[in-house]
Amino acid sequence: MRNLKLSPWSYLILTFAILIIAGSFFLMIPGAYSKGNLSYLDALFTSTSAVCVTGLIVTNTSNFTLFGQIIILILIQLGAIGIMTLTSSLYIFLRGELDLSQRIMVAKITDVFGLHEVESILIYIIKYTFVFELIGAIFLSIGFYISHYSLGDAIYYGVFHSISAFCNAGFSTFDQSLIGTNLIVKLTITSLIVLGGIGYYVIYDLNKYFKLKSRLKLHTKVVLLTTFTLIIMGVMIFSVVEKEMNVIDGLFQSVTARTAGFNTIDLTSLHNISKFTLIILMLIGASPGSTGGGVKTTTFFITISSITKVLRGENKIVVFKRQIPYQTILRAFALIFLYLFVDVTATLILLYIYDYNFLEMLFEVTSALSTVGLSLGITTKLTAAGKLVIILCMFLGRVGPAALVMAMLGREKKRAVQYPEEKVVLG
Repeated sequence: MRNLKLSPWSYLILTFAILIIAGSFFLMIPGAYSKGNLSYLDALFTSTSAVCVTGLIVTNTSNFTLFGQIIILILIQLGAIGIMTLTSSLYIFLRGELDLSQRIMVAKITDVFGLHEVESILIYIIKYTFVFELIGAIFLSIGFYISHYSLGDAIYYGVFHSISAFCNAGFSTFDQSLIGTNLIVKLTITSLIVLGGIGYYVIYDLNKYFKLKSRLKLHTKVVLLTTFTLIIMGVMIFSVVEKEMNVIDGLFQSVTARTAGFNTIDLTSLHNISKFTLIILMLIGASPGSTGGGVKTTTFFITISSITKVLRGENKIVVFKRQIPYQTILRAFALIFLYLFVDVTATLILLYIYDYNFLEMLFEVTSALSTVGLSLGITTKLTAAGKLVIILCMFLGRVGPAALVMAMLGREKKRAVQYPEEKVVLG
């Protein structure tokens, strides 16, 4: 791999593509699927959805055997942690440290922490992932056991849904997702989604803050503020629009829409306002360094802050007594524009192929591109062409934003010559 001299973003794309293809062949192994023969396209779709921690399905997860479900679970775990993170962490455990080129490659992903913190972050990611998945599995096992499942089934369902929830994958062994589950299951899943969605960098920074009394980074403050605000706004909208929805289900949908893909209610019965709210939440997504997709909370925050400052006549973005670099603002707007461009283009392509409602098709495409996994039932009805479009959306949604950011970081150039400014009429 060194001889190829791949850039970080090329390496990221290649490793995810290899994992997806390998996963599709594993799902084709006899004994992995219990409902006859699984076509390669459906295997590829399922593998892509698992690796890209999306949760969209063309066949129910319950149709896979225990062996097949374990393969899906492994793909979810590998896709969530990331091959680069996993291999680098294993290298640390085996060799004790990373060389400079590996440190630079990983540091370019974070863009927040220095080279000296790379190894600590990688080790922390692995520990943090498995500890919280274990805690979640215990609580979920109790919740399922209370719902009159046998001890063995309760433990298996607890482990499966804990990994799926923390990795923000949205895969469920139940055909109706989590509709009808008890309060313990709903609150545990909600907590796991939030913990997996705020990002490893935030948890690492919070750990340093409480243990070493260090100052919280601006990134952490922005993520926590935006996450909390979006959750509350979602709950408030659902409370007003959906009169029959209780607060817990409103909270669950507000959290899961931004990254996870589980549902505790029938989404097709929601008002169009609620569906559109879910689309907005899905577009925003989770936070950088997390297992979720979307344009990310920090990108959304910077964009909104920039617009607010412009309307106030200010020319600098200052947040928590820290000025946001001009290049970061440009990246935020570029990322949102490209994301919306892909979202709209894919929606128009599918609308040309199929005669579906625009809002419902936009919902499905946004769910795929933001690696959420919520569905209004359209995905299971798609033909080969539609499945390929959704597969591409899921792949771009998982590696696209990260690859795009790393590509922009690697190509950032500073002009030696300064040209005179000249205004252009706007509006």
